[in-house]
Amino acid sequence: MPATTSPPSTTSSPLGVHRVLEPAGESLPQAARVLDARPEIWPDEVRIDVETLNLDAASYRQLHDKHGGDGDAIRAEVLEIVSTRGKMQNPVTGSGGMLIGTVAEVGPGSTLGLSVGDRVATLVSLSLTPLAITDGLARWDGSGERVPAAGHAILFGRSIAATLPGDLSPELALMVMDVCGAPALVARTVRSYAGRPASAPGAPADPGVSGDSVVPAGSGTPHAGPSVVVLGGAGKSGSLSLAAAADAGATRRVAVVRDAAEAALLEGTGLATHVVVADARSPLGLSETLATVGGPADLTVVCVDVTGCEQPAILATAEGGTVIFFSMATSFAAAALGAEGLAADVTMLVGNGYVPGHAAYALELLRGNTSVRALFEGRLER
Repeated sequence: MPATTSPPSTTSSPLGVHRVLEPAGESLPQAARVLDARPEIWPDEVRIDVETLNLDAASYRQLHDKHGGDGDAIRAEVLEIVSTRGKMQNPVTGSGGMLIGTVAEVGPGSTLGLSVGDRVATLVSLSLTPLAITDGLARWDGSGERVPAAGHAILFGRSIAATLPGDLSPELALMVMDVCGAPALVARTVRSYAGRPASAPGAPADPGVSGDSVVPAGSGTPHAGPSVVVLGGAGKSGSLSLAAAADAGATRRVAVVRDAAEAALLEGTGLATHVVVADARSPLGLSETLATVGGPADLTVVCVDVTGCEQPAILATAEGGTVIFFSMATSFAAAALGAEGLAADVTMLVGNGYVPGHAAYALELLRGNTSVRALFEGRLER
């Protein structure tokens, strides 16, 4: 169990190394097996009173499948993970999620810009956040990723958190911030293909961009903007990625979904120019389906929470294109070896969840796109 005594000294690391109990030494919190989740804070830390946890999709799916949807068993395992590890890190997927809560205490050396009483969403993973649960998750039936909870969490000197916006419900803001890294990186990557500045994701359009045409610097001849395929386009990160791709200048935007019900969610929204039903785990099946809507894309974005999508994503990408893997179910060995085996000249990026300005950009996409907002609010109602 994590220690509960007072901090031994005022010495701490902004990376959180001082909270690592196992293995002792130089491990960072995400790689550690056990963290010290005591409520007493070091001078550069912040303590959060927890209101809601949001488990990441891959972690929740693994727990759901393992326990056959038994909510009591899922809840019991989450409690066991937190109590033994001092953090919420699924031992199978290695991932966690994020949380919302209220700032309870701010150390005098904290540089996060937070004040006591601020309602915030943490923008770092629960897999590296010291966490203690005090209510036994009694208000959670185990049937979804959103987990009402009481307890506390600790932010380090180099953690990230955002104050919850006043115009959105905390639950809605949490859902958006949970995946805010995806649209920001998609926008940056699309702009790099479109010949637009790859700066802040919400930067104004380049003067050479007008409608669906992009004029490269020094050229007077417009050409079609970059194309994007999003695997899991009806999900949270997928729908925001489609909106970001459109915002950044992508003209062909293909949403790949698993069934007709998901396709119906996107039809008529304008988020995608094409919506196709295909198995994202089937390399040949996906390629054949994409051939009917223009073929491989400049950018393929993987937002599905199942294994086996690495080679299909590579085949969905044009030579010289880019694949962004946002799913925690991705095997990066399979991705690297798969690209080599297919002799595919593609750049593969790991969506690490952080791009400067990512939270603000995702929230602006939600506010400015009624289709995206309807999809997110629909999830809250289910």
